[in-house]
Amino acid sequence: MANARWATTMSMIEFRSVCKEYHGRRVIATLSLKIEAKERVVLFGPSGCGKSTVLHLIAGLVIPDAGEILVNDELVATAKKNLREPQQRGVGMVFQDLALWPHMTVRENIEFGLRAKRIPKKQRRQRVKEMVDLVGLDDYLSTKSGELSGGQQQRVALARTLAVAPGIVLMDEPLSNLDDASNVQLRKEIVRLHGDLGFTLVYVTHKRDEAEALRARIIFLRCGRIDDASSAVR
Repeated sequence: MANARWATTMSMIEFRSVCKEYHGRRVIATLSLKIEAKERVVLFGPSGCGKSTVLHLIAGLVIPDAGEILVNDELVATAKKNLREPQQRGVGMVFQDLALWPHMTVRENIEFGLRAKRIPKKQRRQRVKEMVDLVGLDDYLSTKSGELSGGQQQRVALARTLAVAPGIVLMDEPLSNLDDASNVQLRKEIVRLHGDLGFTLVYVTHKRDEAEALRARIIFLRCGRIDDASSAVR
């Protein structure tokens, strides 16, 4: 499987004094940070501290009110302006609600992004096969996603995101709706997939045990600011 290769000195994501407000309330307050290529980072903190907004800013789903955002050493957003649209940033995102189409099969869900990119049918089928092998769903290709368990649906969402080979993968509380056993199992899968594929991972959670289990650099956020020195948990 072809993986993105990035120079080890290149900073995959950088925020320079980024601010964001919603309805007059500052959600992100002059935030500066760097996330290196292929790094695994957890944004950790209480609900409402700005974690999800950071992901949306990286993805280009919202625009900063001030500051600059760089992806792969390229300026992609500045105050009040997106310079690169979401589809131009090489970013994949797994949402908390997964955003699967329940009437579609596993194959159709995974193929969706590949079709949007006009990947030829033969290459799509090969890529889907690679993805279901990675996430252990090869017996469920023809099953509708609405008929799967929560853990299986999470695997489909991961496979769909990874199918288009993004250099950056963003995960917004992706395991919050799973039972404890499935949560623990999927944490291990995420760590394994990150190691196998070499993407840059930014993962949001408000659960300390989940943050620590991912063996990542943890960035603590409070009120839109970095609250404490980042630390690595190994």
